[in-house]
Amino acid sequence: MNAITATDLTKQFDGTTVVDRLDLVVPQGTVYGFLGPNGAGKTTTMRMLTTLTRPTSGNATIMGEPITDRDAVRSSLGYLPEDPPVFDELTGREQLKYFARLRDIPAETATERINFWLDRFDLAGDAGKRIEAYSKGMRQKIGLIQALLHEPEVVFLDEPTSGLDPRAARTVLDVISEVTDEGHTVFLSTHILPVVEELADLVGVLYQGRIVEEGDPQKLTGTLEAAEGTTLEDVFLSVTTDHGAPVMGE
Repeated sequence: MNAITATDLTKQFDGTTVVDRLDLVVPQGTVYGFLGPNGAGKTTTMRMLTTLTRPTSGNATIMGEPITDRDAVRSSLGYLPEDPPVFDELTGREQLKYFARLRDIPAETATERINFWLDRFDLAGDAGKRIEAYSKGMRQKIGLIQALLHEPEVVFLDEPTSGLDPRAARTVLDVISEVTDEGHTVFLSTHILPVVEELADLVGVLYQGRIVEEGDPQKLTGTLEAAEGTTLEDVFLSVTTDHGAPVMGE
């Protein structure tokens, strides 16, 4: 089964097309690197796929369930938006317990998972502090734990290493690798292209609401006419320009 599919997925706001007839196929157990300049429609796409924004037209499925059926899709999804949804007045542990209840995770299981992830992200010592006192990186870690706590089959991550120091960012990358090794799927949006080169099985480049290039990183870096040294950054810059033909090969 494919983890994510989309056909002609379109979103318009006040007559302006933000996502334009998007087609996607993301196999289960893979990391899909979702790239694009600011304003390309990445966040809108992720909000549609996570059932937070209704498409104007087209359709999509998560683990075979249509995104129009939010109840059916919800248990399969984990989502870390760029601004993690946390309550400043709660402690880190209280926030995670609250989220566990929303996800109907049994109390004993929730405690075990929360302790595991707090230790993994070096937050155990700060779990009793209110989130209002957390740094951006600490809030990011809590948001990531929330996205993983119910062990979803598909995880959407929007800039997951934002605000993290190199050690914490390395932990996030290791976790992404581990969850995909276990058969889960990660849809990863980031501006840090070396992260995508390291982790992604497939890469899609979104430009002006449309996928203008897609493939595995090795394939994409081989499409430019450079004998060697071509990077994903070179590909990104090549296909996100306003030249007459932004799609490579046309």
